[in-house]
Amino acid sequence: LLASRTLSLSALPRGGRPAPWAQALRWPVRGLLIVLRSVPEIVWALLFVRAVGLGPTAGVLAIAITYSGMLGKVYAEIFESVDQKPTRALLLAGSGRLAAFCYGTLPNAAGELLSYTVYRWECAIRASVVMGFVGAGGLGQQMDLSMRMFAGNEVASLLLTFLALVLLADALSRLLRGRRQ
Repeated sequence: LLASRTLSLSALPRGGRPAPWAQALRWPVRGLLIVLRSVPEIVWALLFVRAVGLGPTAGVLAIAITYSGMLGKVYAEIFESVDQKPTRALLLAGSGRLAAFCYGTLPNAAGELLSYTVYRWECAIRASVVMGFVGAGGLGQQMDLSMRMFAGNEVASLLLTFLALVLLADALSRLLRGRRQ
């Protein structure tokens, strides 16, 4: 929310221009999001394996950091692209900031936010396989071990598990989009 120019409520009385303090806060937040998403998950995973040791914690942290940068940027762009007239009308009518966001901005952005979030979750499932190959735990590590042991049945089972997880993400996306409409 801090990275989005249109969500700057200080911009309302200034004809759409955010207050200097809001503008000063926006650029460091955007810079942080750039840093978070510019470092690949595999690099974060190697750093976290070194910091917290082998296991799923390193993989989860690596994926969470990279994807928080990606989601933050896309969410800010989605919020900036939705029609701001309902939000402005609510604020001018005396609504609070949170209510104006919840009833003016969020309903217009919810579909895109939901779609992109489920898509990124699906990507994270696939990225978790790669994380496992560098020792960051999870099913990817089990797949690496099974491949090294030439256990084809286990590898096939793990691939089917990943397929089921991706299908689950797709079904969840369809279900949520159906409820939204």
